[in-house]
This record gives sequence, C-alpha cells and structure tokens, in this order.
Amino acid sequence: MVMTDAGELILMLLVILIAAEVFTNALEHMGERLGISEGVTGSLFAAVGTAMPESMVPLLAFFAGTGDAVVDTEIGVGAILGAPLMLSTLSLCLMGLAVSRQRGFKGIIAPERSGLTRDLNFFLLAFGIAAAALFIPRQYAGTHVLVAILLPSIYFIYVLLTLRVSAQLVKDGHGTEAHHDLFLSRVGMPDNWWVLFAQLALGLGLLIGGAKGFIHGVESTAHHLGVSALLLSLLIVPIATELPEKVNSILWIRRRKDTLAFGNITGAMVFQGSVLPAIGLLLAPWEPREEILYGVAVTCVAALWLRVLVWSGHLRVWHLCVNGLLYVGYVTVMVT
Repeated sequence: MVMTDAGELILMLLVILIAAEVFTNALEHMGERLGISEGVTGSLFAAVGTAMPESMVPLLAFFAGTGDAVVDTEIGVGAILGAPLMLSTLSLCLMGLAVSRQRGFKGIIAPERSGLTRDLNFFLLAFGIAAAALFIPRQYAGTHVLVAILLPSIYFIYVLLTLRVSAQLVKDGHGTEAHHDLFLSRVGMPDNWWVLFAQLALGLGLLIGGAKGFIHGVESTAHHLGVSALLLSLLIVPIATELPEKVNSILWIRRRKDTLAFGNITGAMVFQGSVLPAIGLLLAPWEPREEILYGVAVTCVAALWLRVLVWSGHLRVWHLCVNGLLYVGYVTVMVT
C-alpha cells in the first residue's frame, strides 16, 4: 500500500511540475509583451504562478479534502506554513549549490538589491504578524478576522510598490525576456494573446488537478507511515509543491539571471507569508503547536539571515548553504 501511495504522490508531482512549466512559460511571455521588469515578472507573475500548487493544497484540503476534518485541517495548515519554511531554507540552499561549481562557494551572487530588500522586508512583516496571531486565543475570533484582512492588505501594498518601480528597472536593463517559445505555439498554434491565455488556463487547470490528487496521497501515506498529517504536510507537501520555484530559480541563476532567480523565491515568500496565512486564520484552528512553532522560528531566522546579507552587500554562494543547514536542523528535531 505504501508503494501505491508513493506512486500516486510521484504521479501528482509530475502533473504539478508540468503544469508549473506551462504556466510559468506563459507568464514569462506575458511579462515580455507587457514590457515589465524582471523584478515584477519574478516577484509577482512567476512567484504567484508557481505558488499556485501551495495555494490550491490548503484550499482544497479545507473545502474538498479527505472527509476527515482533523486530517484536512492538518494538511491545510501544514501546507500554509511549510511553504515559506521550504522556500527560505532548502530552496535557497539548492539554488546556491546549483552554481557552487560554476562560481565557487565564495562566488558572488548579485540580484538587484532594492527588489530583494523589499521582498524580504514585506515577508518578515507579514509573516511576523501571522506568527504572532498563533498566540491569540480562539475565543477572540474577531481579532483573527482583522489580522486576516490586514495580511492581504500588506500584500496589496507590496504589489503596488513593486509595480511602481518597474519602468525604471526596465530602463536600467532589467526588462523581462522569455527564453523559450510559447509552448502551445510549438505545436502549431499561433503566437498571440488568445493562445497565451489558453496556456495560462491549461496550466492552472493542471495545477488544481495535481494539488487535489496530492492531498489524498498525503492523507493515505500519513496513515500507513503512522505519522501526523501535519508533520507530513510541513515536510513533504512543500518539497513537492515548491519544486517549480526551485527548478525555475536554478535554471535562472545558472544563466546568471540572479534577479529572476531570487525574485521567484522571495516573491513567493511574500505571497505565501501573507495571503495564505490569512486563509488559515479564517478557515482553520490557528494554534501554536510544537511542529508549527519550530517551523515558524526557523523560517524567520532564515529570512533574517538573508536580509542581513543583503544589507551588508556581500551575498556569496556559501551563505545560502547556511539556510539549508537550518532546514536540516528542523527536520532532525522533528523526526527524533
């Protein structure tokens, strides 16, 4: 049965990966046609696009999950808080390791600093508020609602500020360029806006289907392994659903497009540290369980570490390996 569960997870993972490639390819072409910066394409379009699996997993878990309310809640909350944990630690580490041979461990990584600084500042603000809300007693439901309204508002301000600086960044040579033809145009379809929108819809549909299947795979695997769905969701679901960000960022940083590579990850962190916790506050018990508190602490430390490095102006490949060690430490504590 465990092998069958693993097979389902792998199949749904492949669906998610294919869907993310289709979706992100269309987003790159949209960014190029609109004449916007790499920062907007990476931090907004690509980040939100590849964050769709993480977004769909908690939503589908809450509204159309396994039928077990406790399991559905654990999957949903685990997916919400596990996503920024994975991005701020393992994803950044893998991105650094991908260029360790090319640049050396002391090699310099040089994303556009103002955009990266903005991403990290907004993430730490929004995620810090969401983390503090864990300690608000459940009887103060009105306060949870207010925080749930505040978090998307913070993201909205972040979007406005990111769009505001786009034109100047394009003038400075940071405009978006698509590296591959639109996927649907490769099979004979015309390269126009209608086909681009069709590809976006196709990618989104596959993402929803893959996320739905993944929920059931996680529930079944947790049952057979004898572990909580919350822990499995904190560790396994993000590894799978964050793969689009990892793959895209690795490809971009190996092409020396450091701004796109970081923006894809840190932009997703802002989205997942604001909009998704708002969903959790409204739809799930938002409580300080041990697995959650350790995960939140590691996430904040990893993001602060990166923020300090950006502030100092010296970001090197080996620095990102520290983020990976934080993730290894978290997993070690949780499974022992």
